[in-house]
Amino acid sequence: MTDETSVPFRAGREGYASFRIPAVVRTNSGSLLAFCEGRVGSQQDSGNIDVVLKRSSDGGRTWGPLQVAAKNGADLAGNPAPVVLGAGRILLVHVRNAAAATEDAIRRGTVSAANGRRIWVQSSDDDGLTWSAAKEITSQVKKASWRWYATTPGHAIQLSAGGDHPGRVVIPANHSLPPTGTDNGTEGKYNGGHSLLSDDLGQTWRIGYVDDNSDGYVNVNETTAAELPDGRLYFNTRNDSPAPGTRADAHSRDGGQTLVKPFRPQAGLVGPVVECSVLQLRTPDVLLFSGPADPGFRALMTVRRSRDGGTTWQDAYTVDGLPAAYSDLVRVDDATVGLLHETGDFSAYETITFRRIPVAALA
Repeated sequence: MTDETSVPFRAGREGYASFRIPAVVRTNSGSLLAFCEGRVGSQQDSGNIDVVLKRSSDGGRTWGPLQVAAKNGADLAGNPAPVVLGAGRILLVHVRNAAAATEDAIRRGTVSAANGRRIWVQSSDDDGLTWSAAKEITSQVKKASWRWYATTPGHAIQLSAGGDHPGRVVIPANHSLPPTGTDNGTEGKYNGGHSLLSDDLGQTWRIGYVDDNSDGYVNVNETTAAELPDGRLYFNTRNDSPAPGTRADAHSRDGGQTLVKPFRPQAGLVGPVVECSVLQLRTPDVLLFSGPADPGFRALMTVRRSRDGGTTWQDAYTVDGLPAAYSDLVRVDDATVGLLHETGDFSAYETITFRRIPVAALA
């Protein structure tokens, strides 16, 4: 049983110095849409950045031409959080800021609100071929005191029709708090997490749970979510604090409005500090997690599985031993899971590669 790979994005091609921050969804027609940040001038997190995408109509074996889905002039549009709604509309929530506004400056509070992190949404009703004008939703989902702000990265989710919150859109996000004392705001303990919720298919939004904890134990950063078969939501987050491990997780029983308990360390997932992805399979019933497995370096991309809703984890599939960083998971078809991830021979940021993995190898 073998997998197949393709490379939708390669650094230095198609007008972009680098491509980072992958997200992938399957549309109702069966197409795959691979999103990422197209960084015009460099590999840096600031500057002239567009949200770009490529389409595959053959399960990720080949990819069509590059499209620009969201552009903010010569400034930044990034952190794509796409979700395919039940009727076929695709929402794309993302973040914008001025090109010169670095994360360090935003966290220090030296960037104006107009040039800082602002949140926008677009939609597509033709399977991602064209996109609506962007609509700003910052006032609905960002508290005035928050400085840094990022959606996901990776795909967002819509809750199932048979649950207690049918059709709700849930997007995990993170933010930073203003500092106290002599701190400057760049310290990891000021990281916090929250969710964006919409109960009207993306027309209006609100903040769901908020997890702030400035004692430096678990500080929520980039977060991913899945709906479990019993209706609970599972959230898994990057933890930048010096607390036990680099991952933390939490559950919600009310569709992301609140957490059962605050995020706690997840020692069963060993890896570097990095974004990761989760995906719930229904047939078979297994929760998947993708991310580098080397404890100190962004390398050794591995898919792990949980059969108990994220309580315990086991290795399921090791991709290879190469450098690897951010990733996203998608169900391609009954027999296949797709992994879109940053990787390369000598750097994790040489390509964004898509890998078709047999479900049988993961379950």
